[in-house]
Amino acid sequence: MKEINASGNKSKSTVSDPTNLQLLRALQAEPRLPLSELARRVGMSAPAVRERLQRLEESGVITGYRLELDPKALGLPVMAIVRLRPMPGQLQRVVELVRETPTVSECHRVTGEDCFIMKLHLASIADLDQALDRFLVHATTTTSIVQSSPVPPRPLPLG
Repeated sequence: MKEINASGNKSKSTVSDPTNLQLLRALQAEPRLPLSELARRVGMSAPAVRERLQRLEESGVITGYRLELDPKALGLPVMAIVRLRPMPGQLQRVVELVRETPTVSECHRVTGEDCFIMKLHLASIADLDQALDRFLVHATTTTSIVQSSPVPPRPLPLG
């Protein structure tokens, strides 16, 4: 990623800077680290670290901070991956339905025979019918129930 200056030109690389990489690695490992601890770890003042983080946010390297919840602890033990292939002329309606469906936690537009892959979290297998029925008028679906996740969500690799 490149930092973009006010004129829209890419200036210096923000992720090739060793200190920025240290900050990003520390935040990936422990997103709730206090600014003072981040500063101590990289050997800088807290205001200097705050400024670096602000630049990383402004340049789009850091896009947000998230709270991760365990779906099972929330009563949603069933995860399904659904491939969607919209009927002719139904692409936009399928997008709207995906956005309106609260059990959809992710959706990606993909290449290949299907147009979308979405991830749903459900209370039971019985709830899957209700979730899929919303789409069946507008798309064909292919569903897989997730048995386990040998690679759970993890941070992106940093150089």
